[in-house]
Amino acid sequence: MITYRPGNALDVDAVIELYRASTLGERRPVEDRDRMARMLREANLVVTAWDGEQLVGVARSLSDFAYVTYLSDLAVHVAWQRQGIGRELIRRTRELAGAKATLVLLAAPAATEYYPRLGFVRHEQAWMLGPGDEFKT
Repeated sequence: MITYRPGNALDVDAVIELYRASTLGERRPVEDRDRMARMLREANLVVTAWDGEQLVGVARSLSDFAYVTYLSDLAVHVAWQRQGIGRELIRRTRELAGAKATLVLLAAPAATEYYPRLGFVRHEQAWMLGPGDEFKT
């Protein structure tokens, strides 16, 4: 039976292990434990999924709980995928964020077909400025 818990007081090594086991680790700095710890610590809306004592899913977000919530990470261990865990993590994130907050995310290329099935709408006006990109003044 899967249980869900809010909160970011988690063992960073367990989170890193989950990211690796979910393939999200391919796109996150899992080799930089301090950075991963800070990412987890500074996220103000985290929901986790557990199978007993095993961490099997996480939704890590930043929210103002009024207007917008950025769902920055959604990870489910590959052995637990296709059981509705990701869907439930998103549902609980949205519930905790508040009814008036828009949920925004950047999908991994392999997940672009997943989110529309949950009701997400593609937004063509998104822009990114990466860590190595020059900000032009």
